[in-house]
Amino acid sequence: MSKKICIIGPAYPLRGGLATFNERLARAYISLGHQVKICTFSVQYPSIFFPGKTQLSEDSAPEGLDIEVCINSVNPLNWIPTGKKIAKQNFDLIICRFWIPFMGPSLGTILRQVTNRKTTKVVGLIDNIVPHERRLGDTTLARYFAKSCDAFIVMSKAVGEELQGFITDQKVGFAAHPIYDVYKDVVPSIQAKKELALDPDQSYLLFFGFIRAYKGLDLLIEAMAHEKVKSLGVKLIIAGEYYEDQEKYESRIRALGLGDDIILHAKYISNEEVHLYFCAADLVVQPYITATQSGISQIAYHFEKPMLVTNVGGLPEIVTHQKNGYVVQVNSDDIALSIYDFYQHNRMANFVEGVKVKKKEFSWANFMDAIDKL
Repeated sequence: MSKKICIIGPAYPLRGGLATFNERLARAYISLGHQVKICTFSVQYPSIFFPGKTQLSEDSAPEGLDIEVCINSVNPLNWIPTGKKIAKQNFDLIICRFWIPFMGPSLGTILRQVTNRKTTKVVGLIDNIVPHERRLGDTTLARYFAKSCDAFIVMSKAVGEELQGFITDQKVGFAAHPIYDVYKDVVPSIQAKKELALDPDQSYLLFFGFIRAYKGLDLLIEAMAHEKVKSLGVKLIIAGEYYEDQEKYESRIRALGLGDDIILHAKYISNEEVHLYFCAADLVVQPYITATQSGISQIAYHFEKPMLVTNVGGLPEIVTHQKNGYVVQVNSDDIALSIYDFYQHNRMANFVEGVKVKKKEFSWANFMDAIDKL
């Protein structure tokens, strides 16, 4: 039976993985015959708090999606009218994205205006209930949001465990982060390298995404200086926008003499370019210090690239050690030794086959089924 569904969270004209996910989820529901609307932000973060260069996408507007820009996260006078407007549309299901406690007051207040819970069910889609970099008041703000939902869906068991401290009798469902299959098709590695002006005969590792302290890029830079990694002649591509002090990383690269071994593409990577970076790389490295789930892994699965992840949060749930990649401890030596093992023992072909098998678990149908079961 067709449902009327509202997705509350980032979407175009905002950029980033959350927006990409929400738009893809809307398309998945539309493909099943449901009516879907996305309610997104006119103001997502105050500019003073946003670490990147811009919150807005430079890509073309997505076609075939009903997106309303209506939520101002910093203006309390916006929240109740927006909530009442959403409530009047009598949605069967509201899926509200939650990833940072800062959004607790606005989203929690909006959802409290949906008073007819017999016909409208509210599911919180939780990336993080508490952030990687915690601040005073985070718990209070997150709890305010959690009390506004009927149930929750999480994409890592670690988040599900953390969520238990914020809820009463609401149900919590688990579904792995689906594959990001919205990017351009796979191209041959040699073509991708050519378009990125890279050496076609060179082997490359890839660190992809926003650069923040919890993502452990400093550990990967240290690993690149390990004698065994140096002996391979492999190079590292860092593709992503700095969300913290750029000089901290680049001074370390200089100090270790890695200027010729690391290619810096320190910018936001548009959806039109994503496929080039993954297709050019042999191994995607996520040396995170803390983590829940990661959309980067699901881009890697889409392009059928092996991964190296650290044993934190939900990352070991996504990668099977020595089958489709590596799960290592959070230190530069373990990262370096696994990189060395990958090339020294020619793991590429076997790991790619493992990726192809594992990726079948991460369908959008499975994700929607988990929400339906709530």
